[in-house]
Amino acid sequence: MDFELSEEVRSFRETVRRWVDAEVPKSWSRELERDEHNYPFALWDKFTEAGFHGIGIDEKYGGQGGDVIMQMTLARELARSLGGLAWIWGITSFAGGKSIGIYGSEEQKQRFLPPIARGELRAAIAFTEPGGGTDVLGALRTNAVRGDGGWILSGEKIWSSSSHVADYLLVLARTDKNVEKQHHGVSLFFVPATQKGIKITPLPKLGMRSIGSCTVNFDEVFVSDADVLGEPGRAWYMLLPTLNNERIMVAAFCAGVIDGVLEDALDYMKQRKAFGKPIGQFQVLQHYVADIATWRQQVELMLFYTASLQSAGKECGMESSMLKVFASDSAVKAADLGIQILGGMGYSAETDMQRYWRDARLWQIGPITNEMARNGIAERLGLPRSF
Repeated sequence: MDFELSEEVRSFRETVRRWVDAEVPKSWSRELERDEHNYPFALWDKFTEAGFHGIGIDEKYGGQGGDVIMQMTLARELARSLGGLAWIWGITSFAGGKSIGIYGSEEQKQRFLPPIARGELRAAIAFTEPGGGTDVLGALRTNAVRGDGGWILSGEKIWSSSSHVADYLLVLARTDKNVEKQHHGVSLFFVPATQKGIKITPLPKLGMRSIGSCTVNFDEVFVSDADVLGEPGRAWYMLLPTLNNERIMVAAFCAGVIDGVLEDALDYMKQRKAFGKPIGQFQVLQHYVADIATWRQQVELMLFYTASLQSAGKECGMESSMLKVFASDSAVKAADLGIQILGGMGYSAETDMQRYWRDARLWQIGPITNEMARNGIAERLGLPRSF
């Protein structure tokens, strides 16, 4: 097995790394993250200028191209400095570029992908129900019924990140209640966020503050047939291929967080002195950074192995779940040790360790809880379903 990245990916990684250091340093990331009431449009614009919104979108639609490995390389390098703010790129990449690129019609691809690639269209995901969490299908109450030339959408979603600044919302709704199984009769809509009947309310939260997460209420919102993605009633079958991609993306962000944690921990241990010597000489702290470096190596190997499977079109459901669980658990543990290494400064908003921890903590919960992901892994290993 070849563990080496291609020359193209290595060159791209170094280019993005230099760009991150020059354009989005950690000091600026801290400033952006502090104010949860102001979405960082300046960061979005920097991504636009760099062409990052076009990564993963076919060149014939104005994109930069690039497979899953290239997208995950970008995600990792962005998260090294930005932490959870990297989701500003990731949300539209998944909700717009990836989703429409996979199951949108040719007309929809021509209509939506070029403006996404140019950074002119922001999208948000509206899947989670207030009483549902990971139980997306079991708790699905948002519904759409047939209207004249389209559908009438009603219901409520929660934890829809960046929906307050989105142009379009990717919405999962039930369109047929008379079904044998929960995953039947659900449809996907790409809904204009300014449509009459939509009310979006921001939610305060622990991390990823300036991205903004919201509740979204749909009160008899009209959605035209042109904005239905794929075949009505078969949304779950369409979504399944993208779930692995989302979990791989989360793991790439986690890898970037671990990169940032290790970088900051080593710098601090070389500079900070206590009891007459650099704290980098203390054995227990050396063990901490050795553990962090080991977790990073494991996450990296799992990440690129799973991304290579996805890129080759191979089944990787169990591998992507394992990767997401291990990467998010490792990122949280690494950031927690990073706080311990920096002591009081690790708890301070003047450094990045607390920001890494707050952002990474969400990835143990979403887009699927690590407990549910473990249930799925066990079921794939032949054990009975536990939920």
